[in-house]
Amino acid sequence: MDHHEVEEIDYMADEVDVLDFVMDDVEADGVVNHVAHDFDVMVTDTSSAQARKGKDIQGIPWDRLNITRESYRRTRLEQYRNYENIPLSGDAVDKNCKQKQKGGNYYEFFHNTRLVKPTILHFQLRNLVWATSKHDVYLMSNYSLMHWSSSSHNLKEILNFSGHVAPTEKHAGSLLEGFTQTQISTLAVKDDFLVAGGFQGELACKRLDKKGVSFCTRTTYDENAITNAVEIYDSLSGGKHFMASNNDGGVREYDMERFQLMNHFRYPWPVNHSSLSPDRKLIAVVGDHLNGLVVDSSNGKTVASVEGHLDYSFASAWHPDGRVFATGNQDKTCRVWDLRNLSEPVSILKGNMGAVRSVRFSSNGQFLVVAEPADFVHVYETNKNYEKRQEIDFFGEISGVSLSPDDETLYVGVWDRTYASLLQYNRRHKYGYLDAFV
Repeated sequence: MDHHEVEEIDYMADEVDVLDFVMDDVEADGVVNHVAHDFDVMVTDTSSAQARKGKDIQGIPWDRLNITRESYRRTRLEQYRNYENIPLSGDAVDKNCKQKQKGGNYYEFFHNTRLVKPTILHFQLRNLVWATSKHDVYLMSNYSLMHWSSSSHNLKEILNFSGHVAPTEKHAGSLLEGFTQTQISTLAVKDDFLVAGGFQGELACKRLDKKGVSFCTRTTYDENAITNAVEIYDSLSGGKHFMASNNDGGVREYDMERFQLMNHFRYPWPVNHSSLSPDRKLIAVVGDHLNGLVVDSSNGKTVASVEGHLDYSFASAWHPDGRVFATGNQDKTCRVWDLRNLSEPVSILKGNMGAVRSVRFSSNGQFLVVAEPADFVHVYETNKNYEKRQEIDFFGEISGVSLSPDDETLYVGVWDRTYASLLQYNRRHKYGYLDAFV
């Protein structure tokens, strides 16, 4: 991935930002350790009941602006510039690949809160939102790691990386002096464990049920040291492990009891994402290369490669059946692969306007969630051969997407100078949801 921070680029949606059209009386940014009062909720939030009555889900006052939502959508589609490392990779896909049919309706809008202000450090890294239950969400907001409770509307700061962060436990290899002003590029939260990865190869590990940070380390002192992705998982022995993908070409596995480095695999290009198969035997590895790799988790050696993407990949995920996995690429496609025949993808899923920055399979395997860099999240039904999709449409850069462990809730972090928020969609059931606590 490119070694640039988000402030240094000009091809995100700034030139056609919602901010260009807003009124002067919109509230200012910046909420930390805030419990929402009724007035705050009224001003900043949108409920499903309000949306059904016609309120914009993001609270954008289209009736007071000099452009309609439909016109603005057309403008965004025309002017959004997708970042490419391989020139014209997206154009080639546009010519040869059709989008899947819209019309799926699997998740319905439930709530949007603008009290939560998700942010992005690096324009290519969008894994900064994680749900540990249908009501509990962790995300980055500038230097702050925040917890949002959708049931109590309580926003709480868990860690602040702007100052000094140091471990409270002693483990071999831990940097007891800690870090200062750590720029968090990626995040993973699962059960009671949290791992934050930094721009200079930092890793900070925390148990959510304990105060302080358990472990800090610098994985590499390479000049190109960005931590691109982290995945937390249960090892075959039953303990928690995590895997970190780095721009130095390394994939490193740590245990989360003693925080020791278990494996370090090296590849000839920056590794942007890696994910472990459900049986823990294989790892999907993608990065600054057109091909993705399937490697042996015990030694890192390549078992197979997948070919077809036209640019660099930044996302991967395994279906819970262990046979199917997906890769997301800057060529604006997510490609679904089957281990039984890797010569061609099972399906090619094309986005609307940008790279596929994150992909998630639901824990029951029924859905595949595919996020573009901005404005669109697609939900595909896997048992329909990915031919039908739900399109979730909004405005703003996507900091991350996350399904709750029970698949009941889908959260989308939206980064925008004015309309930053956290969108919540709930699984649609035949009986529907009441607009109340469930």
